[in-house]
Amino acid sequence: MSVPTLRRLAPSSLREAWLALAGLSAVFLFEMLDNSLLNVALPTIGRELHATTTGLQWVTGAYSVVFGGLMLLFGAVADRVGRRRVMLVGLVLLGVASLATVVVTTTPELIALRAVMGVAAAMTTPGSMALAFRLFDTEDLRVRALTVISTAGLVGLAIGPTIGGLVLAVAPWQVLLLANAPIALVAFVGIRTGIGPDTAEGLHRAPIDLAGAVLGTATIAGALVTPTLAVDLGWSWQTWAVAATTVVAAVAFVLRERSARHPLLDLALVARPLVTSGLAFKAGAGLAVAGLSYLVTLQLQFSWGWSPAAAAVGMLPQVVVLLASGRFVGPFVQRVGLRRAAASSSVAVVLGLGVFAAFGHLGYGWVAAALVLVAAGMRVVGVVAGNDVLRGLPADRTSMGAALVDTASELATGVGIAASGAVLAAMVSGSIATTVWTSTRLAQFESGVQVAGVVLTLVAAALVTVGIVRSRHGQDAS
Repeated sequence: MSVPTLRRLAPSSLREAWLALAGLSAVFLFEMLDNSLLNVALPTIGRELHATTTGLQWVTGAYSVVFGGLMLLFGAVADRVGRRRVMLVGLVLLGVASLATVVVTTTPELIALRAVMGVAAAMTTPGSMALAFRLFDTEDLRVRALTVISTAGLVGLAIGPTIGGLVLAVAPWQVLLLANAPIALVAFVGIRTGIGPDTAEGLHRAPIDLAGAVLGTATIAGALVTPTLAVDLGWSWQTWAVAATTVVAAVAFVLRERSARHPLLDLALVARPLVTSGLAFKAGAGLAVAGLSYLVTLQLQFSWGWSPAAAAVGMLPQVVVLLASGRFVGPFVQRVGLRRAAASSSVAVVLGLGVFAAFGHLGYGWVAAALVLVAAGMRVVGVVAGNDVLRGLPADRTSMGAALVDTASELATGVGIAASGAVLAAMVSGSIATTVWTSTRLAQFESGVQVAGVVLTLVAAALVTVGIVRSRHGQDAS
């Protein structure tokens, strides 16, 4: 597929584009580092701001819901007014919001600030993939560039809790959110200097479907909120009301996009084999990763009695593989090809979750094996699945494609955690956070972990199967 470049001459190596890659990597670093830093600080924030449990939940929830809900809209905007332009505006907004942390004195103020950061993330995060894809002309360089960018994010995810804990020992929690400001500055300088403006032929000129944008945002936001409510409140009338509203919005969104002259999301493009397969791989792998991380953390602490610090050490096999395997992604993809790389890495992720579900209760060795399999698979699928989606779309829809990839990942993460929590809530009497663990409750918990693992494995396997079938159709079509 011929893709108009952002410059007259596309870089012939990663070294030639180091400034642009530094900026794009900083964007992904912000997304991963921000979440991990804030999670460490939640207890401190709760004490200092006198936050309720619900208020503390929305300190993180406001960011995720706004981020996930607005990605499609800003993907459409970026495809029309320029990906670089939208990203630069988002980085300015991120920097200002981060600096505003110093004046926060109440929980509602912090929630509002986190929502603004969610807007900034929706403007910037999908663009990092879209701009990296469009910066280079060859598949090899695109895969390598996406690997570099994803590595920066994984480093943030891995070191975030440790850095956050050390900072909180000597400084107020506001410092953790202020760290986003210099990251935004690095990203702004790298992108502003290293990437040229979008060319006119690479932009989509149709008007934005505002009605579709509202319905799409409502659908995604509802899909993210409903699982959280189901875990926290059970299937109360509030949960059912939000779920019903989400379904109505989803149906209305599909009807709108099928009838609109200029739809926000062209469903015919989503149905393309490469696009469908890439999204299915990303969703299946994301579901497995989120579920495994959640279940392993609970099992190590509640079932086996490990301390939080020991549980963090127990997750190290996953961290080590994620960070150390980056150099092997490119050669592996070159050796087996994009289609086989996406399929085999997705299967590895699902297999890892299956190993944990079947044998994780027998000892830590099985848990470690599951973590290694999932990490190795996710390291590859995180790069190639997104690349497949962008390859399957027209050149003027790459931002929308990147937004679709991130939306699929956000939804899969939310569903994976919520489904695990729902199974445990149904099978374990009382709250799992209680300190009294009888042999009966412990048996219930261990059975719940296994059932949740099996359920998630089956769902993730179904998604990956869809991806494999659709990717073969895409290969045949090419």
